[in-house]
This record gives sequence, C-alpha cells and structure tokens, in this order.
Amino acid sequence: MRYNNQVVLQKTSSISTTNKLVRNTYTLLAATLLFSAVTAGVAMAVNAPPVHWVITLIGYFGLLFLTNALRNSAWGLAAIFALTGFMGYTLGPILNFYLGLPNGHETVMLALGGTGVIFFGLSGYALTTRKDFSFIGGFLMVGILVAFLAGLAAMLFQIPALSLAVSAMFILLMSGFILFQTSLLVNGGETNYIMAAVGLYVAIYNLFLSLLHLLGIFGGDE
Repeated sequence: MRYNNQVVLQKTSSISTTNKLVRNTYTLLAATLLFSAVTAGVAMAVNAPPVHWVITLIGYFGLLFLTNALRNSAWGLAAIFALTGFMGYTLGPILNFYLGLPNGHETVMLALGGTGVIFFGLSGYALTTRKDFSFIGGFLMVGILVAFLAGLAAMLFQIPALSLAVSAMFILLMSGFILFQTSLLVNGGETNYIMAAVGLYVAIYNLFLSLLHLLGIFGGDE
C-alpha cells in the first residue's frame, strides 16, 4: 500500500510539473507573438525598409544563441523578447510589400489563418494524444538544414522554382517541428519553457512566411 501511494504521488507530481511547463510555455509564446505583432506594426507604420538578409541571419542566430545561453535565468526572458521583437520588426516590411499588391490583404489574412489552423491543430493533437514524436527529430534537423541551404541558393542565384520548393518544404518541416516540440513538452523531453517557446515561435514564424510566399505566388500577387 505504501509503495502504491508513492507511485501515485510521483505520477501526480509529474503530471502537475508537465501541466505547469505547458502553461508557462504557451503563456510566453502568446506574449512573444503579441510583442512581435507590435514591433511588426511599428515597422509597418514608419514604412521601414526591408532588413538585409545578412543582418537578419546575424540578428536571428546571435539572439537565438543568447537566449539559449541565458535560458536558465531571468535574463532569458529578456533575450527571447529581444529575439522575437527583432523578428517581428523584420516581418513589417514584408507585410507592407504584400499588402501593397493586388489581393494582398486577402493573401495575408489567408496565410495568418492557415498558420493558426495548422498550429492549433497539430499542437492540440500532440497535447491531447501525448504521442511521442521524438523519433522525427533527426529527420527534421537534416531537412531544415537542407531547406535553409536551398533557400540561400534560391535567393543568391534568383531561382523562383527553387524558392517555391523551399517554401513548400518549410511548411512540411515546420508542421513536423510543431508536433515534435509539443511532444517533447508533454513527454519530458523538454523541461525549459523558454526554449520550448522559442522553438514553437520559430516554427510559427517560418510557417507564416512560407504560406505567405506560396499564397502570394498562386494568388498572382508576385
């Protein structure tokens, strides 16, 4: 009886810890998405010029490294808001570009709605079923690296067909990453809510941009 009580208490404590981690992750994710929306709005309001892709990469990887280094301290929160605020600001000029095109408003709203449906659908599925998707981690890392390098090639050599393929790849990869990251949360593979929120934010950001690109092309806006 004593052993059974200890097992029950351990399971209850584990469930409570997981629920707190999930709650903190999604609260932080919501706050960073809101902050990104604000910085994107500021960039749109002042009609900021597009941020050069080199600066974007340096800012992204630099702030991502900083967030990872500070993930176990209160400064980690400041770092994640710096990262997501910067990424939101880089999004502002892109949104202004699409909004200035024919059917641009519809394209942006469709991309935003599609991102929301995919994220809540996949994340909700992983949360409710608690299935372990950690086995796709290696595939995702390789796929993201390949897609990233292909994206650079498409941009440097101006290859529209490759750019289109990269966007399609990122939609699939980021969808898989949402399942993967959420699965880690509920199965004990990720215990730091700051890094979990960063992973989900990056997936949402890339998913939105990729959908925006594809919808813009198929909608005749580009």
